[in-house]
Amino acid sequence: MTDSTLLLVPGGLAAAAVGLWAWRHWRPVSFWYAVEFPVKALRVYLTWMHVASGCKLTRRRRRWRLTLDALPVVGLAARSAATVVEQRRRLRRIDVERAPRLGLLWPTALGWRVHVKLHDGQIPGDYADASERLAHAWRVHAVRVVGSKPGRVTLAATMRDPLTKVAVAPETGELLTVRPGKLENGSDWVIDFKTVPHLLNAGATQSGKSNLANAIIKGLAPQPVALVGFDLKGGVEFTPYAPRLSALATSRKECVDILDDLVGELGNRMATCREHGARNVWGLAEGLRPVPVVVLVDEVAELFLMADKSEKDEVAKTGTALLRVAQLGRAFAVYLIVCGQRIGSDLGPGVTALRSQLSGRVCHRVNDPETATMTLGDLDPAALDAARAIPAETPGVAVIAGQDGSWHRARSVYVSEHEAEQAARDFAHLTPSWESVISGPPTALPHWPDGQAA
Repeated sequence: MTDSTLLLVPGGLAAAAVGLWAWRHWRPVSFWYAVEFPVKALRVYLTWMHVASGCKLTRRRRRWRLTLDALPVVGLAARSAATVVEQRRRLRRIDVERAPRLGLLWPTALGWRVHVKLHDGQIPGDYADASERLAHAWRVHAVRVVGSKPGRVTLAATMRDPLTKVAVAPETGELLTVRPGKLENGSDWVIDFKTVPHLLNAGATQSGKSNLANAIIKGLAPQPVALVGFDLKGGVEFTPYAPRLSALATSRKECVDILDDLVGELGNRMATCREHGARNVWGLAEGLRPVPVVVLVDEVAELFLMADKSEKDEVAKTGTALLRVAQLGRAFAVYLIVCGQRIGSDLGPGVTALRSQLSGRVCHRVNDPETATMTLGDLDPAALDAARAIPAETPGVAVIAGQDGSWHRARSVYVSEHEAEQAARDFAHLTPSWESVISGPPTALPHWPDGQAA
C-alpha cells in the first residue's frame, strides 16, 4: 500500500464524519430513522437480558437440561497414577433466568414503541416502577407505559423532552375545542369540553396556570359561546377580557347572583329538552339549541374562605350552586374551568364535592403536596409523582388527566395577556348579552352545524 493510499483513508473517514454531522444537523428526521434508530434498536435487543435483570423484570423458570457430569473412576491399574475421569450424561432440573419477550421496536418521531409480553404474575405497574431504570439503561429521556392488554404492555421511549420548546398549533375549528399546547408524546394537547366538560386547573404563581386560562380564552373567543368570568381578585385578571365576557363577577355576592341565573337557565334547558324528547341540548334542532356557556373561575379558594360565621350561609349557597352547575352542566352546555393556587380539604366539604365533578385535571407546579393530591390523588399515583417533579424553571408544564384515567405531561404555548386581550376585542361582536343567554328562546348566534366551523 502506497503512502498516497494511506493518506486517503483518514481523509475518507473525516469526510464521512462531516457528512454524517451535516445529515444529522440539516435533516434530523431522516437521520433518526435511517441511522440512529437502527443503532438504538440493535443496542436494546443485545442488552435486553442484562437490562431486564437489572430492572428486576426477569423470572426464574425450572427447565430440564441434559448435562455432562464428571465421575472419577479408579481402577486397579490406575491406583498409583492420575485418577481417570469418566463423563456421563444426566438429565437434571436447573433454574434458568428468562427476560420478558421483547416485540418489534417501531420508530416514532421522538423515539420508539415496543410491546413486551408479561411474565406470569407481572402487571403493567411493574414496568411503570422500572421506567426510570429503563430510561437510564437505554440512554433516553423517558420511558412510559402507554398501553396494556391482558398479558402485554406497551412501552414508549422518548429520546428528548418535546416540552422544552412548544410551537403554536392551529386551532381545530371545532366547537368548544381548543389546542393550548403539546403533550409529551409530541401530539397536540386538545381540550374538548363536549368530551371532558369541566376542568380543574391548579398551579402556583408563575407556574403557567394563568397562561392556560389566556390560551383557553383566546381559543374560545372566535367561537359562538358565552364566556363568564369569576374574578375574586377584584377583577384585575379578567377585566381586560370584558369585551368578550357576557358576565363578570368580582365579588362573591355577584358570583352567587350569576350562579342563581345559571341554575335557573339549566332548569329552562331541561324543560326544552324534555319537551322535544332530547336527552341533551345537542339532540335539539339547530334553531332550538341554546348558546353554550363557559364559566372561568379564578382563585376558587376565595369562594369558600370565611372571615367569620356571618359569611357561612353565603359560602354554603355558593358551593351548592356551583356543585349543581357542575352536576348538570354537561348535558345542557354549561361548562366550568375552576382555577386555584390552593385547593385543599381545609376549605370545606364543598371543595371536595366540587372536585369530584371536575373530570378534567391540570396540575402545574404547586407549593404544597395537598393541592397536588387534591388535583390528581384519585388517579394514577405515577401522575402525582410526575406533578411533584415539575421544576420551577419550566412554566407551563403540567400533568393533565381526563375522565378515562389516562395522564400525560403537557405544556401550554405561551399566550401573552396582550394576545388574549386582542382576541377579546377582535371578537367582541360575538358576545351575547347575559340577558339573552338566561332568557327564554336561544340567542341568535351563528351556530356551527355538527360542531364544525363554517
